Amino acid sequence: MKRQKRDRVTRAYSKGYHAGLHGKSQDLCPFDALMSRSSWINGWREGRTDHLNGYTGIASVHNLKNMG
Repeated sequence: MKRQKRDRVTRAYSKGYHAGLHGKSQDLCPFDALMSRSSWINGWREGRTDHLNGYTGIASVHNLKNMG
């Protein structure tokens, strides 16, 4: 099993980042647990910032790897 599948907080951050990057609403957070939810929202904020700054494609993937 991949490590990403086991680390729920990192996975939540990544999912939130992608949601923010694609312009999705913060209200769509699928997590109820406090740690996962806050991680998803932090990722969403970073993704939303990158979305507004125009990062797309490879630039966004590179940016996510540097943050995570």
